[in-house]
Amino acid sequence: MGIFPRFTRLPLKSTFIWSQYSSALSAVGRETSDRALIVSSSQLIQHRCVHSRGLGASPANPGDAPPRLPFSRVTQKDLAFFRTLLPGRSITDPDLLKSSNIDWLKTVQGNSEVLLRPKTTEEVCQILRYCNDRNLAVCPQGGNTGLVGGSVPVFDEIILSTSLMNQVMMFDGISGILTCQAGCVLENLSHYLEEKDFIMPLDLGAKGSCHIGGNVSTNAGGLRLLRYGSLRGTVLGLEVVLADGRVLNCLAALRKDNTGYDLKQLFIGSEGTLGVITAVSILCPRKPKAVNVAFLGCSSFQQLLETFQCCRGMLGEILSAFEFLDASCMKLLEKHLKLTNPITESPFYIVIETAGSNATHDEEKLHNFLEEVMTSSLVTDGTVATEATKIKALWSLRERVTEALTHEGYTYKYDISLPVEKIYDLVQDMRGHLGDMAKNVVGYGHVGDGNLHLNITSPSKDPALLAAIEPYVYEWASKWKGSISAEHGLGLKKRNYIYYSKSSETVALMGSIKAMLDPKGILNPYKTLPDNIH
Repeated sequence: MGIFPRFTRLPLKSTFIWSQYSSALSAVGRETSDRALIVSSSQLIQHRCVHSRGLGASPANPGDAPPRLPFSRVTQKDLAFFRTLLPGRSITDPDLLKSSNIDWLKTVQGNSEVLLRPKTTEEVCQILRYCNDRNLAVCPQGGNTGLVGGSVPVFDEIILSTSLMNQVMMFDGISGILTCQAGCVLENLSHYLEEKDFIMPLDLGAKGSCHIGGNVSTNAGGLRLLRYGSLRGTVLGLEVVLADGRVLNCLAALRKDNTGYDLKQLFIGSEGTLGVITAVSILCPRKPKAVNVAFLGCSSFQQLLETFQCCRGMLGEILSAFEFLDASCMKLLEKHLKLTNPITESPFYIVIETAGSNATHDEEKLHNFLEEVMTSSLVTDGTVATEATKIKALWSLRERVTEALTHEGYTYKYDISLPVEKIYDLVQDMRGHLGDMAKNVVGYGHVGDGNLHLNITSPSKDPALLAAIEPYVYEWASKWKGSISAEHGLGLKKRNYIYYSKSSETVALMGSIKAMLDPKGILNPYKTLPDNIH
């Protein structure tokens, strides 16, 4: 049993005994030519060009960087202002800037010359007010764990890091409402809450690095969405600094507030293009008293779907996660991370988590469910964990797939939302479509949310492979009325494909909102919205 010596496998028969027991933009350089379009503030946001659905980017590839817009460049006078405002927290050392200039996947790299690390909302106000007056572009940055190039500069934008804005402001133990600064690391918040018998409503593989402000800015989904819903429901309030330095205080700590427009929703998922989130108020559930994790094997995706249907019906209120990964993912985990498969080799694997208040009740429900899926041969093998260390080990088989993929060369990552029954069809179709062009085509994700993470690897960046993948993958998602970005956002890489998921009218309204809140377009330029809005 490798790392699970105390686990008892689920036998392959009708009864069993309950066992006790987480486009490489090659160093995009500063634009060497000063040939910049002279445009008005509204045109800066909306280049009025008509283009075909999903295309129309100015670069050769829609995911590449567009030409640099006519923002000012940082001067010594600017640096002096920042040093005075943020003593010791205005970073210009190129060696210290390296990690903030490149994304986690090392596929997008900017050339910012200054990193600002404010500690307070007032400091963020002064930074943005100054940058807006000077027409200096700003790239807000949290934990820099994004996968679509949304958290790093494209050219020489000033990096505004929230890493020092990491204080818990208030926690109400009666309502379960947490109010904190945007730079709090998700895992640190989880530890803080667990000591008070609560948990965060979201959990991500990047929890050790990602910031809650970044989570909200990208509307991160994660592993608990099936149980607790999205951040659009659990975030109760935000404090946001607008491009001109004004503070929008929507930091409510109320479950119900029906007075006018719910403005915080504009900033959830806006990827720092409308304002910089400086504080968050979020509703946190009680810490479950009993947690169980089952790791199961299925012979086909159809059986996996039937297992999911059975799971929802029999586990009901205690079901908190239903994740899957395919055999190709498991092979990469074994090969690169030396993780051990705790069950018999299978085409598909499922991670099911239950969380409730009564261990005996939950174990009985899980036992009955497992007996049902084993008896009906929906599941071929499995193991169950109730101890924290073993639960963590099982979850690592799902959470560390992204890490394993980084060892395979260059990875093309797609975060697609589809009708649940179509999720794996895309993986199979892509394998047939690409043939030998790709090294690996793997699928994993959140079955309960209809969210597939499609990953395609090659030894190195391959323009021909990318051309075969895009826009085929987006056309496929659009055909089945899916979304080209379920939870990662659009960032730089996907901005020009937005029309596969949103109508022209919708995108035009987004552009109008951006132009109203950020007339000069200084906040996270080149991200989220397409280069050409029609």
